[in-house]
Amino acid sequence: MKDGFVGYKLVESKEDLQELLDRAELKISPSYYFLCWPHKVSGIIQKLPDDFPGYEGQMFNSQFDLRWKKKGTGYEVLLLSIEPKNELGFEEISGNKEAIKWEAIDRPAYFYNTGETRFPKGFIFKDESDEKIDPKNIAVGQRYFQDAKTATVHFIALTVGTEK
Repeated sequence: MKDGFVGYKLVESKEDLQELLDRAELKISPSYYFLCWPHKVSGIIQKLPDDFPGYEGQMFNSQFDLRWKKKGTGYEVLLLSIEPKNELGFEEISGNKEAIKWEAIDRPAYFYNTGETRFPKGFIFKDESDEKIDPKNIAVGQRYFQDAKTATVHFIALTVGTEK
């Protein structure tokens, strides 16, 4: 078990969201993206598409899962991390009546296979060169963020490990 950090912030525009994703503190390799629109999903990709940022999406790597969702002209951003990121302006989410101490627990996970039929064109996985990659070569995991006092899991983040 590790200490966890759950934070929130509101960014005012697409450009502000792009600037946040470009911050050195968030540039951890490998990082993957998953974007959603009302009519499609990006699949798991390492290069942001031209129609970034979509209606909602996420960027994940071994240290954090950063998620965004459109709100008005800006984006609500949620950060699930094993390291505090207060220098990036995230307000810690700590519960209603008393502060929650977050625990982060890593678990294995598995991606959909590329022939998954719930997606009209299959589910795609692409690298930084926009070339298809085998999802078996991505060491994906899950990180549960739970309240240390009650053991209630509030968030589940995608993460990237070192083992395939």
